[in-house]
Amino acid sequence: MPIEHDAVIVGSGPNGLAAAITLASAGCSVLVREANATIGGGSRSAELTLPGFVHDICSAVHPLAAGSPFFKTLPLERSGLTWIQPEIPLAHPLADGSAACLHQDIDRTAEQFAGDSRAYLRLMKPLASNWENLANEFLKPILHLPRHPVLLAHFGILGLCPATLLGKLLFKDEPARALFAGIAAHSFLPLEAPVSSAFGLVLGLAGHVVGWPIPRGGSQQITNALARYLRDLGGKIEVEHRVDNLKDLPKSRAVMLDVSVWEFLRIAGQQMPTRYRRRLEAFRHAPGIFKIDYALSEPIPWRAEACRRAGTVHLGGTMNEIASAEHDVARGKIPERPFVLVAQQSLFDETRAPAGQHTLWAYCHLPFDCNVDMSGRIEAQIERFAPGFRDCILARHKMNAAELANANHNLTGGDINGGSADLAQLIARPIFSHTPYRTALEGVYLCSASTPPGGGVHGMCGFHAARAALREVFGTKIS
Repeated sequence: MPIEHDAVIVGSGPNGLAAAITLASAGCSVLVREANATIGGGSRSAELTLPGFVHDICSAVHPLAAGSPFFKTLPLERSGLTWIQPEIPLAHPLADGSAACLHQDIDRTAEQFAGDSRAYLRLMKPLASNWENLANEFLKPILHLPRHPVLLAHFGILGLCPATLLGKLLFKDEPARALFAGIAAHSFLPLEAPVSSAFGLVLGLAGHVVGWPIPRGGSQQITNALARYLRDLGGKIEVEHRVDNLKDLPKSRAVMLDVSVWEFLRIAGQQMPTRYRRRLEAFRHAPGIFKIDYALSEPIPWRAEACRRAGTVHLGGTMNEIASAEHDVARGKIPERPFVLVAQQSLFDETRAPAGQHTLWAYCHLPFDCNVDMSGRIEAQIERFAPGFRDCILARHKMNAAELANANHNLTGGDINGGSADLAQLIARPIFSHTPYRTALEGVYLCSASTPPGGGVHGMCGFHAARAALREVFGTKIS
């Protein structure tokens, strides 16, 4: 059969589109195939509750997108993407009615911590001042020759620590400890696990350097901007084309798969060498989530005033409480008081809800493939810090693990992270290799969150995978 395209990309999430843009920018003819009727993967928006209420289906707040070295090279603003910076990127309410806040200003953040002010500055300022170099190091496969080895070693020593250990070593008081624990819990790891601190550091630093912004109009606008730019480069996108076998794809020189390891096994497992297939089969899932979106009649009545000015709010109480909830999840137990992540985009983006009304995006962690309805426990956590919240609810839209997987086949079992990001699977993601994107099938590359640097809307998995294909398939010299 004649070659129809230089490259075919399966999946139109941010990583798939990043791979497509990288290849198209190098002169390749590119086709993207998407199983759903809408593009975007984990970066999509829709009216899930009531007409006029725009909700983010998966990702909502985007420090890694704003800080992505690849996205910064693209004219996404010209393609319609507008970032909104909430007044306070992140607030973490405490039982006494106060809230610890992550401000973009490091000094302002440190000032609120009283006895921990100096410790916070010593931790964050040196790393924040080197963000560009650091981001270029940790948004690559771990197995690479670092350009900034001393900086990476400094970060690595801190990042390897369990979050509970680092938090208690550095900070004396609960506000700083709780704020750090909540950010580290984005790792989906128990906070006593190695490398959980790395997630707290990366996302905390991103908050200081680029904020925790939201896209005007919803996360779908990130996808739409990437797609517009790809089309400007001559790339093509086809929706409602589910791939069940690689042999069904148009003939091409390279295939890029923005699919999870388990989707890859489903569509190509029988074509793989046995040894390689078994290595993929040993790749472990992250915990899952239960997600709920709300249409609200008014803003949430937070007790802590700072929460009323924050784009993201972490609900979990103290460091020990968060650690206990994440410990339960890691051991297959349903936490009584789950750690809850909420985003209130409509406070800052009037396009998300009818005038005077609001949206709320919320989820909690659960054991993998757990379909228990957590809405009662999520609402109890919100009510704990915002009495009267339930009186504001106009409508709910719930998604358990099975429903998430039905909406996006990469989210099997509610795993939104593309697999566990523990130390072993950060090093071998999904295999131990200098080029983990290359599969055992000739010309086939994996470019999803199951590859380095892992989950999040940043496009770096697709960018690195496409560069590998340019080098190995198309013979392009890569600087």
